[in-house]
Amino acid sequence: MRVMRRGLPAAALLLSAACASAPPPVDVRGPLPMPETARVERRDRLGATTQLVVVTTASWDTTGGTLRRYERATPADAWRAVGAAVPVVVGQHGLAWDDPAGAREIAPPKREGDGRAPAGVFALDTVFGVAPASEATWIRMPYLPVTAGTECVDDVASSHYNTIVDRAAVGRVDWTSAEPMRRIDQYRLGVTVAYNAPPRAGRGSCIFMHIWAGPDTYTAGCTAMAERDLTALVLWMDRTRRPALVQLPESEYARLRGEWLLP
Repeated sequence: MRVMRRGLPAAALLLSAACASAPPPVDVRGPLPMPETARVERRDRLGATTQLVVVTTASWDTTGGTLRRYERATPADAWRAVGAAVPVVVGQHGLAWDDPAGAREIAPPKREGDGRAPAGVFALDTVFGVAPASEATWIRMPYLPVTAGTECVDDVASSHYNTIVDRAAVGRVDWTSAEPMRRIDQYRLGVTVAYNAPPRAGRGSCIFMHIWAGPDTYTAGCTAMAERDLTALVLWMDRTRRPALVQLPESEYARLRGEWLLP
């Protein structure tokens, strides 16, 4: 999602034809799709990872938060903190539940265009950036080089909704709205968050962790941070350890800590 400064309206990003070649389309749906049923499944899903990114905010409507990293040798071990906590920014209107079943009056469900980042637990499955693959060998995650034709589709009517595609490689362009990723400076480096997978129309799209425009900004639904902090996060992540993101307001984190076996 695009980064915006507080107080300024979100600028629309228009599609344009892409001439440069790009790698095959990469679906934002990761190898660890978010379960759609009970919270116990979220807890079991979390049990598979040994690298955990925790983002907390002061409330559902807060635009700033804190990111902490944790790891453990095996799923049977206790979590231990890694590195220092770092500041992040989230959606213009804060957070929203990923699952309508978990939403309450004070916690709305995530919707396309609501300006909220998703709350819940999600796989972190792919790193993307402007560097060619030959210059990204330090990354221990699946890596997608972002080129002129790389777009993330946010048109709810498209068959490619919530999917990163190479525009030139798609047989039929059936969308009228998408994020041309190479043109967004904050996407120089980023991580896809496996939210809304498989895609359900209108539930939200193109959710990433990416570079912020500054601590006094917010996003349209992503989680953003300083480039040095994002680089440290990507350097630490290892696909074999099944990294995951837990993102919640502090009150919900405290309520679910025991149930979800959080650090």
